[in-house]
Amino acid sequence: MSDPTTIPPPGELQKPNPPSDPNSTKGFHWWRRTFQYKTGIGLTPKEKQNYENDYHFVLQKKQCQQCYEYRDWILKYSPTVRFMAQQISKLNGNSDGQVLPFDESKIVCDACPEWRSGGFHPELGILLCQNRIRDKWHLEDTLAHEMVHYFDNLKWQVDWLNLKHHACSEIRASSLSGECRFSAEFHRRGFGFAIAKGHQDCVKRRATLSVMGNPNCKGEKEAEKIVNEVWDSCFNDTRPFDEIYR
Repeated sequence: MSDPTTIPPPGELQKPNPPSDPNSTKGFHWWRRTFQYKTGIGLTPKEKQNYENDYHFVLQKKQCQQCYEYRDWILKYSPTVRFMAQQISKLNGNSDGQVLPFDESKIVCDACPEWRSGGFHPELGILLCQNRIRDKWHLEDTLAHEMVHYFDNLKWQVDWLNLKHHACSEIRASSLSGECRFSAEFHRRGFGFAIAKGHQDCVKRRATLSVMGNPNCKGEKEAEKIVNEVWDSCFNDTRPFDEIYR
């Protein structure tokens, strides 16, 4: 028998519907429904289903609001993200050579079914997975990672289905974003990594996992092979930074 206090996650590709009555997710009404759900007292199967839908709707709305608040704060105060936005703007100038302001609307928050924190699409921009972001600093690493992809795509017209192109950008993004710095790796793995080469090992591991998701990749062995083939040139290429700062 399932625990009545455990609310199951929504279907992977399903988004919750808006509550039929907006007032039912506020104040005393929401407290009463939550109490009924957790105790099972006076709750019909239909009411239980409606509560689970409304719970996930409220949760996603809260996650979305917080994600955008984090995004706006990071865009304003993160040195890494601010620098990347400036570099992207320089590459994204118009035909007259004028530098255009960075388009923040290209960074959107949404719920993601996959277990990842973000993504980049050359036509759509950057996605931040609001249901996977742990905190403001996790969002900073994620956004910096995706902005390296954004920069690479503008500067070198990356063919994302070319495994070597993809691997090179993933190596650079994991290395330059800060997601493989000591504190971030320690948070993820504890003492289960080699301190001497922890940064490089982290970058290789994360780049390999990303390349494995490429539709042209046949599996982990091929992904590892491709990452190793481009490793030296791509890991040592820190553009637009002078060196690895984070």
